[in-house]
Amino acid sequence: MDPGNTPRLRVTVTDDRGRAVRAPGLAAWLAAVAPVRARGDVAVALVSDARMRVLNKQYRRTDKATDVLSFPSDSPAVPRTSRIASRSARLAPRLLGDIVVAEGVARRQAREAGHAYAVELKILALHGLLHLLGYDHHDPADGGRMARLERRLRAKGGLRTGLIERASQAPAARAGVARREHRS
Repeated sequence: MDPGNTPRLRVTVTDDRGRAVRAPGLAAWLAAVAPVRARGDVAVALVSDARMRVLNKQYRRTDKATDVLSFPSDSPAVPRTSRIASRSARLAPRLLGDIVVAEGVARRQAREAGHAYAVELKILALHGLLHLLGYDHHDPADGGRMARLERRLRAKGGLRTGLIERASQAPAARAGVARREHRS
């Protein structure tokens, strides 16, 4: 296959065991709205709230389910040990990382926000992807870059609101829910 014909971002949607699951349109939508520099493979895993709680406790030391966690991968698909390997690494897909979404939390948030579960999955997947790309709106050095990019991309993808914007509009309403912008 010609590398020019491969999608710049390849998204798979799975369960916590890596089995494909139905999330109509999510993978194609995320690939279409992703920033140009998002190149490689991303897995979005839809997991139970119980599984998310275990992950959140293990990686963030927070003993509750949260909506989305991102696990970036900095390892290239092919080690760069020679000119040939270096060229192959540029042509081979790079693993950007994994985005994990708690299904129950996402369903509750969709109801609270008054939109469909599928819309909530898009909001969470986009937010998780930006964390995989190195953005972190909790870092003072970010200076609002992640929020601006999330706003631009969600508008491109037809979403009325994003996770950062929603959290900043109703901080008191979200006080009992774990922080949502999760990079590990």
